[in-house]
Amino acid sequence: MGLFDDIKTGLTQAIEYEKGNLRAKTTSLSIAPVDVFTPVEIKGIRKSTGLTQVLFAKYMGVSVKTVEAWEAGRNHPDGAACRLLSLTRNDPAFPITSGIISV
Repeated sequence: MGLFDDIKTGLTQAIEYEKGNLRAKTTSLSIAPVDVFTPVEIKGIRKSTGLTQVLFAKYMGVSVKTVEAWEAGRNHPDGAACRLLSLTRNDPAFPITSGIISV
């Protein structure tokens, strides 16, 4: 099928959809909620990777003070940091296998 035929098919489908003769294809996604981590869990995740606070901070893309605050309970990670912590908790080798850290 050539480009003209692809365009013609798409336009025909669009017209049929507008007339109510064709249902649109939809995809439903389910996104897991962001996990919440305790200071003990964060320290455990870091230790499971074998990284120091300095290296773990570089891996996470935050300052060493931030990692210290997380582990002391003075501050809490959120958003993308929690997603990265979840990935690391599930696979302590993730920093290496993902290519973020090279050995």
